[in-house]
Amino acid sequence: QVALVDSGGGSVQAGGSLRLSCAASTYIPSTFWMGWYRQAPGKEREGVAVIASDDSTRYANSVQGRFTISKDNAKNTAFLQMNSLKPEDTAMYYCVSGDLGMTAIQILPLLADHFRYRGQGSQVTVSS
Repeated sequence: QVALVDSGGGSVQAGGSLRLSCAASTYIPSTFWMGWYRQAPGKEREGVAVIASDDSTRYANSVQGRFTISKDNAKNTAFLQMNSLKPEDTAMYYCVSGDLGMTAIQILPLLADHFRYRGQGSQVTVSS
């Protein structure tokens, strides 16, 4: 059983940066994708970013150009670098992983509901 551990959340002012990490407790097959979704109080889940098994990436329009997802296969860890943060980025961010055999473009709208493993979440709070 794979456990994902989310870390790196916190509170920053608008314009600041945070880096989220997602460490897997054991080896994740190279065919798996990894990504994050977020959920703010009273709002639906939103797929934020995904990196597919072919290393292709995809981002929500709301974070495009500000967030960057990457992974270190040797460490079974994925990262989400978040720059130029805005108050509307405030949410709980969940790392997820799954084995949908799709491209990043196809996975992003699905990842919030079609994952196999999920971390415990990291709270990101951005103040104006």
